[in-house]
Amino acid sequence: MFNRWGMVAYRRRWTVLIAVLVLAVLGGLWGLGVFDRMKQGGYYNESSQSAEAGRIAEQALGQRESDVVVVYDAGEGKSVDDPSLATRVIDKLNTLPADAVKQRVSYWETKNPALADAGKRYGLVTITLTGNDESARLANFERVKDKLAIDGLREQVAGNTAMEHTIGERSKSDLTMAEAISLPVVLALLLLIFGSVVAALLPVLVGGLAILGSLGVLNALSYAVDVNNFAVNVATLLGLGLAIDYGLFAVGRFREELAEGRSTAEAVRRTVATAGRTIAFSATLLVIALAGLLVFPLDFLKSMAYGGMSAVAIAALISLTLLPAMLGILGPKVDKLSLPWRRDKAASEPRGLARLGRAVMKRPVVFALPILAVLLVMALPFAKVSFGAVTEKQLPADDPTRQAIETINQNFPAVGSNNAEIVVRGPANVDQFVSQVNEVPGVEQATVAGGRDGVTLIHAQLAGEPVGDAARGAVEGLRALAPPGGSQVLVGGLTAEVMDANESIVDNAPLMIGILVVATLILMFLAFGSVLLPLKAVLMSALSLSATYGVLAFVFQFGHGASLLGVTPEPLQAGMFVLIGAVVFGLSTDYETFLLSRMVEARHAGMSTADSIQTGLVRTGRMISAAALLLIVVTGAFALSELSMMRFVGVGMIVALILDATVVRMTLVPAIMRLLGDAVWWAPQPLRRLQQKAGVGEVDIPKEKELERV
Repeated sequence: MFNRWGMVAYRRRWTVLIAVLVLAVLGGLWGLGVFDRMKQGGYYNESSQSAEAGRIAEQALGQRESDVVVVYDAGEGKSVDDPSLATRVIDKLNTLPADAVKQRVSYWETKNPALADAGKRYGLVTITLTGNDESARLANFERVKDKLAIDGLREQVAGNTAMEHTIGERSKSDLTMAEAISLPVVLALLLLIFGSVVAALLPVLVGGLAILGSLGVLNALSYAVDVNNFAVNVATLLGLGLAIDYGLFAVGRFREELAEGRSTAEAVRRTVATAGRTIAFSATLLVIALAGLLVFPLDFLKSMAYGGMSAVAIAALISLTLLPAMLGILGPKVDKLSLPWRRDKAASEPRGLARLGRAVMKRPVVFALPILAVLLVMALPFAKVSFGAVTEKQLPADDPTRQAIETINQNFPAVGSNNAEIVVRGPANVDQFVSQVNEVPGVEQATVAGGRDGVTLIHAQLAGEPVGDAARGAVEGLRALAPPGGSQVLVGGLTAEVMDANESIVDNAPLMIGILVVATLILMFLAFGSVLLPLKAVLMSALSLSATYGVLAFVFQFGHGASLLGVTPEPLQAGMFVLIGAVVFGLSTDYETFLLSRMVEARHAGMSTADSIQTGLVRTGRMISAAALLLIVVTGAFALSELSMMRFVGVGMIVALILDATVVRMTLVPAIMRLLGDAVWWAPQPLRRLQQKAGVGEVDIPKEKELERV
């Protein structure tokens, strides 16, 4: 199949080139509309008990958590009870657009003591915005946020919508920053790797078109499903990184074929039949890995899956269409504009890798055991990981929104985020039930917040941090209470939402793992015709991922080195852990596929197991290391993000790629294969026949004269 496509890509090279260019550019231009359609939120399980409690409270009582909370600071030595201050605040609130504000509650209009601090220096205004979804409320927040300032008063703006707006704005700036940093560095590295301006520009072109194509796909998807703003970040990260990696492998193989004296047509065909086939398998495995995110009931993770899957698929598609066509057009001119020190210099075998390969083949145990021990030690912190929520601590310590939320949590515990919202539906002795709620450990005070049409809302202030042990224990205790006779009790609030979301991730994680493992075993068997190679690949990827998880927990949860990264240690967000897992597992298998493809190719050429392993290592080692370095630059730019969650992704990718592309692929995998010996290629005859019948495994490449007859 890949042989035939290589022939078509060469013979119809101008048609393929123009068609893909037009589709990618037009799709990308139209796809820019996705930036106006992106959504926020989606971090919680909408089918959970906490979500149902929130819906009932809003529908029956008209009560919804405030979208915006404004803290007005009267100043040192002044009081919020100053009549002139009250007049100024109320006059300012009256100027807010009436069609944007559904409800407002202020200290100056209600004199509710809960809306002023004990010293009467700070007063609160809570605002509920109009709009049936987050996008509409964010749009209305844009209309009111600049109308809240009052001369002579310092205001701080907080609330869920304000925090989502800040995270969204910082996410967009992160994307611009990452591209501005990574693209020039990537181009410089490609110049050093290829030694030719033309060859270096090809992977960058593929990466740029992959981003445009994925934007078009995401914009189309946004008309059917919610697309979180981080989906574009993930699409850019993976689309650019993998397109450059795929381009690197394809261009490198093409130049290798030309260097062996083959014609341009033959070089294109063999490139597609070998590197192109490997790209197709690798992309399929990574798409399936990302598809595993769809099993979780969180829109945020589903959105990440849409972004990642579209980017990887588009990157592979362009690498298998436009890139072979361009190589066919360029031919030997792919080495045009060579750097001075690389001109007329034949490619040489990497001596370091050759020496490493020989050493590993001689003493596989000496290399394997220490690496296994170190990776297992690195994974140990993961055993004590705990999961939390997306809070204000995702923002930098000096961010105004974070500071506003911290001011509220410190001075206004009754309206802070550490509360449980208990909905009692049906006939009940509410006063007696409130007494029971107050007796639950971890509940500091419970009061009736409202009631109508058989629905009562109880507000319970919890002890400690919103996602701390005391608050979690309190929610568990509240849910364990027997409902008053004939009624239904639902517990909501931030703590309950986080617990429900994390529980849904833990419950669905085995299904995701099963999808990843089964898909990897099947596809790698079809590609290589071995039973042990896929099993080994799964185990190596799991080991690399566990070590990465351990490092992330060590830094982001336990705080070792967190100050150097400018992050606040806290329980980790389970959703980001799952995202990292899917991406790292997929990339680990990706590099494994490239490495094994050359080993299997050498084995089919009649080499011994040891020689095949060493040949595959020497032929692909330098290219895999280069690909990992380029992807580290692209993804590592997010380690400079102002958002902890994106910094988490950036650091996780850097750690995973360094581990995987160096000690695991270059040393541990060859050592394990050497220990397995000839058994590494084994498969039962029935399975072998099935693999051969599928026709997608390693095949003998026809001679060039066969191309001439086509």
